[in-house]
Amino acid sequence: MTDFQQDHPDGVIRTMDEMSLYLQATLMRVWYPKGQCPTVLVSPQRDCLHGYGALALHSGQEVALNLPTMDSQATLHFLTHRLTVFPLQPILLFLDRAPWPCGDAIRTFLAKHPRLHLIYFPPACPQLNPQEHVWKAAPQAIGHNHIRLSLATLRQDCARFLDHTLFHFHWVEKFTPSILCHV
Repeated sequence: MTDFQQDHPDGVIRTMDEMSLYLQATLMRVWYPKGQCPTVLVSPQRDCLHGYGALALHSGQEVALNLPTMDSQATLHFLTHRLTVFPLQPILLFLDRAPWPCGDAIRTFLAKHPRLHLIYFPPACPQLNPQEHVWKAAPQAIGHNHIRLSLATLRQDCARFLDHTLFHFHWVEKFTPSILCHV
């Protein structure tokens, strides 16, 4: 990352990941009057939203897109979106090793767009990806102990939360020896 920053002082660095958000309520502990049992509605539908997100490490700003699937074509759409948003700057994206951002279509796309660089996290290490922490925070903020009656409402509530929340995750400081970090 430091090499990228030195070579491209105007470069854009983001972490990226995908998620699915369901109409189902997620349950957690709640305060409730003693002797009374809380009621949580449950949706019989398994409908869900798929989303791709990118987190700016320094500002904590999140950008997310709802896409119909999580596959290489959706990944290409999201990468194209990132190139469009930053039309001149080199872009460094950190992401996990899900199958869709690792295929031949992605390699071909990267060959055609040399200013886009991908670095993959080690396998089975979601805790390293700050974007995972964003995805964990979203359902906690909008989905615990209640349901949305439609995907449109779920999409709107999720977008509002992501647009109005800064996600400060001190990733560089957390995973870099302190003598290498600038203060």
